[in-house]
Amino acid sequence: MNYRYSDLSVEQLLALVGEFKEKAQKAEQLGNISEVQIYERKMQLALAYTLNPEDFKPGSTYEFRHDPGHRFKINYLEGVFAWGHRINLLDEVYEKEEAIPISLLGKKLDN
Repeated sequence: MNYRYSDLSVEQLLALVGEFKEKAQKAEQLGNISEVQIYERKMQLALAYTLNPEDFKPGSTYEFRHDPGHRFKINYLEGVFAWGHRINLLDEVYEKEEAIPISLLGKKLDN
């Protein structure tokens, strides 16, 4: 089935997330850890398309939803991906720039 997440409605995306969640649970029961990770990434990406990228501001720092040990400072946005750098608990900024789906970002921490 060929489709783009950007072409789907929020309702369709949420239904898709539900399907991915079911498949991830089945894969976990079967012990297919790599398959679980694939479906988790698909869920994160589909959820990113349910959010408004304009709610995320370059130059701002956000907490990660599922990783309390790191924060993320956005350099710029490209579609539903935030490009920037991770920051650990010691306020050390990781050198490597990375792109993450905006669905992984939680509460805004500054500005």
